[in-house]
Amino acid sequence: MPDVALSSGHKMPLIGLGTAAYPPPPPEALTAILSLGQAVAEALKRGLIKNRDEVFITSKLWCTDADPSLILPALKKTLGKLGLEYVDLYLIHWPVRAKKEAEDCLIIPKESLLEFDIRGTWEAMEECSKLGLAKSIGVSNFGPKKLSQIVQFCTIPPVVNQVEMHVAWRQEKLRAFCKDKGIHVSAWSPLAANGASWGYSPILKDIAEARGTTVAQTAKKKSLMRTYEQVALRWVYEQGASVIVKSFNNDRMKDNLRILEWDRGLTKDELEKIEHIPPSQGWRGDVFANENGPGYKSVDELWE
Repeated sequence: MPDVALSSGHKMPLIGLGTAAYPPPPPEALTAILSLGQAVAEALKRGLIKNRDEVFITSKLWCTDADPSLILPALKKTLGKLGLEYVDLYLIHWPVRAKKEAEDCLIIPKESLLEFDIRGTWEAMEECSKLGLAKSIGVSNFGPKKLSQIVQFCTIPPVVNQVEMHVAWRQEKLRAFCKDKGIHVSAWSPLAANGASWGYSPILKDIAEARGTTVAQTAKKKSLMRTYEQVALRWVYEQGASVIVKSFNNDRMKDNLRILEWDRGLTKDELEKIEHIPPSQGWRGDVFANENGPGYKSVDELWE
């Protein structure tokens, strides 16, 4: 598995398997998940993972724990659930803080949103790193302004910014900013699975068919989508970003990894075609904007 050297000195695989899902995966999917090392605690108990260094484990701090006093306890709770002494990467899920009472809410009510203490939150993340509970620390869904703030005062800089990134939401400006600051970009929703409207783009279909894939020439929509997935994932991979893909289907999980077996990368012509796919963001974070309360007054302010 190819990896990337993070600014912390640690290495991270360029393809990760996402495990978060709502609702939870069906029981029949658990065997496939275990075989690929996704159910970490259970895999460790069963001896499927012989050496802790064989896996790179990322966890995130949720908004209701994004209070400086709650961050260390939240990570310790996560480690207890996973049966681990440390995580390889710990990320602030969103630059958002919410009342603890909203912990079990699928969608955080706007009245539960609070002012986000960026300095206090990051300093608590640094403490997690200093204690050895997280080998590397980073953020998710942070824009340039907030990243600049952290870089100005931090003693341990963020190594990763995990954001929505795919062929229809290419994040050129943010990627350039992160590269300049030594922050690796990791792509969540690399297949635009959260509702972005580029799916079944004739551009991706043309690329797949031109590469001689027999799957793309069938009339089966499911098989066709799988070919689109490979092209879409390969594009993210070739931008130098790591890819976080989520699937509970064994064949699809293996299919995602096959982008590493391509005999040649995307051509200049194919890349130019992809650039013509209309922009479409799958999840803007509207639920975190509240014009009448504390925190962000607009989505634009959230993404600054």
